[in-house]
Amino acid sequence: MLPSTALTPLQLVQSSSLPALVQAEIEQLILGGELAIGEHINESELALRFGTSRGPVREALRALEECRLVRSEKNRGVFVREVSVAEADEIYDVREVLDELIGRRVAERATPGQVLELKALAAEMDEATAGSDVKRYHALNLRFHDRVVAFAGNDRLAGTYRLLTKELLLFRLRGLQDGGGFAVSNTEHKAVVKAIAAGDAERAGRLLRRHAADSRARMHKAAAIAAAR
Repeated sequence: MLPSTALTPLQLVQSSSLPALVQAEIEQLILGGELAIGEHINESELALRFGTSRGPVREALRALEECRLVRSEKNRGVFVREVSVAEADEIYDVREVLDELIGRRVAERATPGQVLELKALAAEMDEATAGSDVKRYHALNLRFHDRVVAFAGNDRLAGTYRLLTKELLLFRLRGLQDGGGFAVSNTEHKAVVKAIAAGDAERAGRLLRRHAADSRARMHKAAAIAAAR
């Protein structure tokens, strides 16, 4: 009798989750700026880096293309996608509305532990600002906003928000570097946290929406500086 070729439950989990794990790793390379805007993504190099075959990398890149973080060109390969200012403006139109809703919901339901976590992240961003460490600040900034939306307690809202804001990530990094948003951005964060801690839903929503609008303004300033170079 021939041995069974059916995968064990553990093998099934490993085979189905590997592309998702690779996707998360590549996404972090893009989020952190290690894979730069417009850069060609080498499947073989990533497979070697992650210790896997090219198959999971290819699947991961297809998923990232659906998320609009990368783009595929026939006969040329896959590249980190560049978002135009016009596209970013459209995303900000939606983000500002969602941020107001998120701020309101978090202020209404945040636990003392969640408030302490947000305060700790803001304090770490102050340290990054003092050290002019834009990469660390950028990572903490992403973490802060991810935790805020998680604390809203609505998975559908969180999923929609995260999908939208991922497309803005490179503009957000540019805005911090060139748009004058380093210290100012964290002052806005701390004001939002203060409103959340006070349970002031109206103020928290208004401040978080204004923070998104100010982030848009920083994006435009950074884009103008880049265009003038």
